Amino acid sequence: MAKARSSFICQNCGAVAVRWQGKCEACGAWNSLVEEAPSAGIGALAARSAKKGRVFALEGLTGESQPAPRLLSGMAELDRVTGGGFVPGSVLLIGGEPGIGKSTLLIQACAALARRGERVVYISGEEAAAQVRLRADRLGLSDAPVELAAETSVEDIIATLSAGRRPALVVIDSIQTMWTEAAEATPGTVTQVRCAAQALIRYAKLSGACVILVGHVTKDGQIAGPRVVEHMVDAVASFEGDGAHHFRILRNVKNRFGPTDEIGVFEMTGAGLSEVANPSALFLAGRDGSAPGAAVFAGMEGTRPLLVEIQALVAPSALGTPRRAVVGWDPNRLSMLVAVLETHGRVRLGQHDIYLNVAGGVKISEPAADLAAAAALVSSLTGAVLPQDMVFFGEVGLSGAIRPAPHANLRLKEAAKLGFSHAVAPPGPQEGEAARKNAGKNPATSLRPIRHIGEAIADIAALGRATAPRPARAAG
Repeated sequence: MAKARSSFICQNCGAVAVRWQGKCEACGAWNSLVEEAPSAGIGALAARSAKKGRVFALEGLTGESQPAPRLLSGMAELDRVTGGGFVPGSVLLIGGEPGIGKSTLLIQACAALARRGERVVYISGEEAAAQVRLRADRLGLSDAPVELAAETSVEDIIATLSAGRRPALVVIDSIQTMWTEAAEATPGTVTQVRCAAQALIRYAKLSGACVILVGHVTKDGQIAGPRVVEHMVDAVASFEGDGAHHFRILRNVKNRFGPTDEIGVFEMTGAGLSEVANPSALFLAGRDGSAPGAAVFAGMEGTRPLLVEIQALVAPSALGTPRRAVVGWDPNRLSMLVAVLETHGRVRLGQHDIYLNVAGGVKISEPAADLAAAAALVSSLTGAVLPQDMVFFGEVGLSGAIRPAPHANLRLKEAAKLGFSHAVAPPGPQEGEAARKNAGKNPATSLRPIRHIGEAIADIAALGRATAPRPARAAG
């Protein structure tokens, strides 16, 4: 019999190599390969004592299906991200930077469920039970009947959870600290994380309890450990935010029981995380409408319309290669937009430094932000001040044509709620026509149709002349 050889697994991406090497060929990380025994992991015991499988029944696609029941957490923003509440028997993975507020959010959700009579268990693998009690006391949640423990053994955790009444919610903070006897590896390695997650997922499916796994993130913002954990769980959420800002965003990346790309907005206060019912008003607070280079973008995050301000600064460059600095947007998208403005709009930006920022620390990935970014760039270059009651949205193509954005009516409705009376956007086949018909009934939904980037630049220049303050007359 051939001797089993050990394998080397990357602790950053989970790639497997037959021998050790300094750099992982899959993700490019240095010194991330760790040797692990071939008999470690799920299925190792079965490989030594294999048995014949059993025959199970197969079903067809037709039949009655009931919607999955939901367990409301009591926090509207968290329930929005999860698709209407936690699904019993599901597993949710939440990632975020250290100190962003993951533990604070989860202890608040646990306290809200426990006060409604549900059994809630909080397992901490990083902090002692006394530390968790201090946080709960600071948040005013010490009276909630949450069951707490500091444990890292998966077998002991599952045995404790199986004793007594089935818990409605189990929080594991964090999955990188858990270890199981089924894997012959140190805690935190790829094999241990994968095996521990699989054991907890199996418990959730068999018992019907909802399990929340907390995952660390790397310096690139990715959830540390193997990426296969994201495929194993039912939902993945990312907790985003900046230490310089007081709000946090919980973004849904994957959800088998609801819509994806949904966000929940929270504000960090001294009493914990409070929900933000109107995030658009928060992101637009303190906006200076008298300065050039600022345009309001009417975007969509999942099913929620969101208004943010895009700021641009175009300045002459003294360097041979002008700088392009972007915060909150795709730098490649900015390079494409600059090329389109120079080619089809005759806007000379090649000898200028360009700084683009999404105010408030929000990250935008929607292509419909092209028109708002173009308006901010042209406004900064020409010094034209855009009207304060106007929003922009539309995707700019390489030919200079502006393509319509989906859900235009929802964007216009959100703009109307915040007092914006005009919108510059391409007319859609249905939504744009409906907006123009309702323009007389509701001035806040009036739409200025734009089909090409050249028209947009001409309108921005005209709007800037109309809103520019008149120069003061010299005395005497």
